[in-house]
Amino acid sequence: MTQAALPPDNDTPGEEADVVALREEVRKLRKINAALIDRVERSSDMAGNAFSMFETAITLEAMVRERTMELEDALSRLAKANADLAEAHGSADAARMRLRDAIDSINEGFVLFDAEDRLLLFNDAYLGFWPEIADQLHEGLSFADVARLAAAHHRPPGSVVAPDRWVSDRLARHSVADGGHVQALADGRWVQINELRTSEGGIVGIYTDITEVKAEDARNRALELAERNLVLQATLDNLSEGVCLFDAQGRVAAWNEALRNLLGLPADWTQDGGTHATLVDWCRDRLGMADQGCLDWRGYGARRDTLHALVRADGRSFELRSTTLERGGQVIGFTDVTDMLRAQASLQETAETLERRVAARTVELEAEVTERREIEAQLRDAKTAAERANLSKTSFLAAASHDLLQPLNAARLFVAALGDRRLALPTRALVNQTSTALDSVEDLLEALLEISRLDAGAIQPEIGDFRLDTLLNTLRVEFAPMARSAGLTLHIMDDPVWVRSDMRLLRRILQNFLSNALRYTQAGSVQVAYDVAPDRVRVSVIDTGPGIPFDKQGLVFEEFRRLDTRASGKGLGLAIVKRASDMLDHVVTLDSAPGRGSTFTIDLPPGEPVAQATDDPAMPGRDRTMRGLSVLVVDNERAIQTGMRTLLGGWGCTVQAAGGHEEAAGLFADGAAPDIILIDYHLNDGETGDVALDRLRARFGAPVPAIMISADRGKELKAQLDERGIPLLGKPVKPAQLRALLRTILK
Repeated sequence: MTQAALPPDNDTPGEEADVVALREEVRKLRKINAALIDRVERSSDMAGNAFSMFETAITLEAMVRERTMELEDALSRLAKANADLAEAHGSADAARMRLRDAIDSINEGFVLFDAEDRLLLFNDAYLGFWPEIADQLHEGLSFADVARLAAAHHRPPGSVVAPDRWVSDRLARHSVADGGHVQALADGRWVQINELRTSEGGIVGIYTDITEVKAEDARNRALELAERNLVLQATLDNLSEGVCLFDAQGRVAAWNEALRNLLGLPADWTQDGGTHATLVDWCRDRLGMADQGCLDWRGYGARRDTLHALVRADGRSFELRSTTLERGGQVIGFTDVTDMLRAQASLQETAETLERRVAARTVELEAEVTERREIEAQLRDAKTAAERANLSKTSFLAAASHDLLQPLNAARLFVAALGDRRLALPTRALVNQTSTALDSVEDLLEALLEISRLDAGAIQPEIGDFRLDTLLNTLRVEFAPMARSAGLTLHIMDDPVWVRSDMRLLRRILQNFLSNALRYTQAGSVQVAYDVAPDRVRVSVIDTGPGIPFDKQGLVFEEFRRLDTRASGKGLGLAIVKRASDMLDHVVTLDSAPGRGSTFTIDLPPGEPVAQATDDPAMPGRDRTMRGLSVLVVDNERAIQTGMRTLLGGWGCTVQAAGGHEEAAGLFADGAAPDIILIDYHLNDGETGDVALDRLRARFGAPVPAIMISADRGKELKAQLDERGIPLLGKPVKPAQLRALLRTILK
């Protein structure tokens, strides 16, 4: 029969309160009924009116009937409560029986303690762990008493030596009740105890027999240790070094065949209990090994250390290594280094021979080095001369381009002035052809100047983050008319994407790509597309032109290279692309084949979005007519002065021209001032336009608007003029650009 202590039967608090209330009400009704009956009996003995007494009796009867009905109702409710209580007792008994059966059916030991750590419930499996004290366990026994009983009968092995300490540790672990631990029993069994607290503050414990698990674990450990020993022995047997392992008592624990072969040990040297002393006697007495104390016994648990010694024995050399183990014991290793020492001696002799040969060769090399230094000096001089020649060429190209732009500027002004006049159709055709020829010359000079500045390093990239689609939109506006006139379809992507580069140089690269594509494509389309990846933005210009043979694709990036001589162009655009992309460290590639068009690509690093200034929403002012506009032209070239007079006069302006400050001041001796000044930057005798402008403004006594005109494309000049708010026009001046700038300034 299961020895199980169960908690007493407890009715629910609500049912008990109802029963007590009903009993109290019945008691009161009975007391009132007795009082009424007593009053009636006493009233009958008193003298009085018979009718009054009858009336009183009737009233009392009604009151008794009413109280009796209430009493019956109370008794009925009491009976129902007793029935419900009996049913609840039955359910509790059934639940208690099911709980007892469930606890008895589990294989693990089960025990329950209440909030005061008193024994409430346990099963036979729990008693099976404590057979010596099973008859002493009962309901209400504290856990401390159970622990003391177990310790008194030496049930746990730990309680044999120090029972009080074991009890103290067990109580401390029980009070925490936060998981499981393993406990050994005196009969060799192992039990895993899992203790957890209940919601009412008690402790429930599950005791599981894990003896088989422990035994299996021990067998696995023994098997693993045996396998490790086999691996260790196999490792030792495969070592060329002789090794011997001694335990803490100096007995041989492991050794290999190489040890016996190196030292000439007998085959049965370990059969009679080989020891450290046996090995030492053999080495020192039989072999005459002077081990310098390296073989002395030190394996008694001292700190771990290693001794080395190079010794000779039996005509051979050995490297001896002795290492103590932390848990006691010692390892001794023997390595035969006879051949190695002979090889070292041979190598030493060879090294000395080589040193002598190296010394002799060094003398020869010193003479060669002297000669090479002289050659290197000559090469450096030649390189310096080449660099100077390159700079001279670059400076010459820049100067030549600058000087050529002066007459070109005058020619453009004259042609523009002719274009504004009414001309016969043949004459206008000649003017248009002249303008086209001037455009071609200007493009060539622009390309030469840009290449010279790139070679001279005068252009330094200004790296920043900007939107690629905004740049491409400006190129769409620029090249759309050219594509329409050629009958080609131009498609440029406009998806927003940010890149990091120099906007000016990248614009120049893409301009050259598009210009070449539109120039060499006879039919079809030209498109600009880009592909966005995490580490790059690849921009491609794709055309349906004739294509480029593979063996000639490297030539298109050289100066003055044109594969199709029938097309217009100077062969400098892709040379500029090569120099600019190298400066920006952007990779440019070409994919093309005859008959399937060409694709030029450039890889750009991705950029980070930045805040961009918005356009001024202010409404523009009214356009001012230029008729009667007073313009002062200051330029040291008379041809340019004449061209400006002709062009601006055709627009209705009053033009005064001068070669410098003194001449310009004489034209306005009366103190009047022009409406605007067009002034060249480079004047005669080293005079510059900004200085001449300051002197003229001081003479006029007013900040007269001005436009600086120069063939100098350097960014230093542009930055200098930007700081002063003076716009800059490059030579040759484009009439449309000049007219737009005049209107903008005069608004």
